[in-house]
Formats: sequence, C-alpha cells, structure tokens
Amino acid sequence: MKKNNLERRDKRFHESPLKKTVNNILAGILRLISLLPFRVLFVISDITCFLTKHVFHYREKVVMENLKYAFPEKTAKERKQIAARFYRHFTDLMVESVKLNSISPEKLNKHITFEGLDIMEEYYRQGKSFIVLAMHHNNWEWCSFIQAHIKHLVLMIYNPVRGNHAMEKFLLHARQRWGGQCIPVYQSARKALEFHHAKIPTILWLGADQTPAASSKFWALFLNREAPFFSGPEKIAAKTNQAVFFQHVVKTGRGKYVAKYFPLIENPQEVESHEILLAYIRKMEEIIRQEPEYYLWSHRRWKHQRPEGIPLMG
Repeated sequence: MKKNNLERRDKRFHESPLKKTVNNILAGILRLISLLPFRVLFVISDITCFLTKHVFHYREKVVMENLKYAFPEKTAKERKQIAARFYRHFTDLMVESVKLNSISPEKLNKHITFEGLDIMEEYYRQGKSFIVLAMHHNNWEWCSFIQAHIKHLVLMIYNPVRGNHAMEKFLLHARQRWGGQCIPVYQSARKALEFHHAKIPTILWLGADQTPAASSKFWALFLNREAPFFSGPEKIAAKTNQAVFFQHVVKTGRGKYVAKYFPLIENPQEVESHEILLAYIRKMEEIIRQEPEYYLWSHRRWKHQRPEGIPLMG
C-alpha cells in the first residue's frame, strides 16, 4: 500500500520485517475466521468475552472510569452491570467486523437495514452532497454497506492504522467492498472540496467522536467531561453548505441492526459554526444515556486536558 509523505515520516507507521510477517499471518487468520458462519462466530465471541473481561481485564479501569463520569447518578453495581453488557456487545462487534470481510450482500441484507434512504434519494436527484456524523455506538462498521443501497458516492473518513499495513489492508477491503472510498483523515477536507467543485454528489461519512490532538480548537462537555472534537466537519459544512445528517444505529437482536439517518442541520450557513458539533454531541449523549452498553467505553476518549486559552463551547 502506497503511503504519502506524512505517513513515511511518522515513525509510528514503521513496521519491522518480523512485525510485518506476524501481522500478515494474523490478517490471514482473520480472513479465514471471516468465512465461518455466525453461529460459530458468536461462540467465539462468548469465549472471547469471558477472556477479555474476567481473565485479561481488558481496559477495565478505563471502562469503569468512563462510566463513573458519564453516569454519576448510578450506583457502582449499576455501572458494573453496564460494563458487563458492554463487554458482551464489544466481542460481538469484533467478530461482526471480521465477518464484514467476506459476507455476501444477500446475507448482510438480513442483518442490517437502513432507514432514511428516501431522503438521500431526494438529495441525489437535486445533485446535493451531505455529511454524515456517526458515532462509535452499536455496529458502525457494517454501515459501509449503505453504499450498495444509494447513488451517492460514500467517502469514509478514517485514521490510518499505524505500524500494521496488513490490518489496514484488511479493514479497507471490508469497508470498500461495496464501492465507497476510504479517505485518510488528513486528506478529508481537500478530497471533500474536490468532489464538491466537481459537482459529484457524495456523502462524507465520519465517526466524529474520535479523539483529536489536545491542540484541537473545539472543546465541549461530553458526558460530563471536557473533550476535544475535530472541527473539520463543521468547517466543510459551512464552506459548502452541505446538510449534516446523523447516523443512529439501533440493535434489534444479536447480529441484527437498523441504521437510521436523519438531518441534524439542514442549512449550515444559517447557524453559528459551533452549533453543528454541539447538536451532534447532545444527540450522542441522548442516545448513549438510553442504551449505554453499546457505546465504546474502552476508548480513551478523555485522555487530553484542555490547553489554556482554548474556550469551552456550549
């Protein structure tokens, strides 16, 4: 995989010959695992859940700390119950993400459906692009399959995998199987504007709850703690006046989801720029409080402290 100058200069992307060999072997094993039926994959998930939670205690301190800040009104017992349900969903998500590498579209149609496609079709008829702000809640990986159901070109913004080219290739194959394009986050603004000027209807999709650098200029309260956010989405929205949609994935059963899409801000140029991300944050909080076990609590989302001189929005 060809890397640009930024990735070649960043030592975090370096991969030694031994590490490269091991990573290739592991990626090959994942490809074989992806061929297994769901009934076997969920047995693997059950075993992995036990090992992850009770043997390795994977990021247990991070999970419990995040839950403590997010839900101070709940008892320690209630937070432990949420954590237990989180680990069960988390390992399901792991095997579901692996399965995406080989699952047929006919099979995937039985596991995830999409709502809001009629609105997207109307936007396409008008030649309009828009932005989708997603979150790490339920199964966001399978949402790349929306490309098989719409006419817009889906541009999926992602953070390149550092020091593991085989895993990045594995993930990109799974996400781009349906015709969408994965765009590294540092190229997102340029690529979005290129398609905009070319008048090609696109959906710029990103999980905007990821953690940017501490130097981010946008900080807000998120689940009772100060957190930085990428300001790129609202800047692109303001510059192009592309509507901002929200992606809400609902779990309807084990390995079964409904992905819902609805406008969050229809005319970005008519609102203050910070209102876009604030609306996104409040909608995320609403959903997380309703179904806390499906959020990615193992993520170190609040690892930075707000630098002096940067205001807290909201």
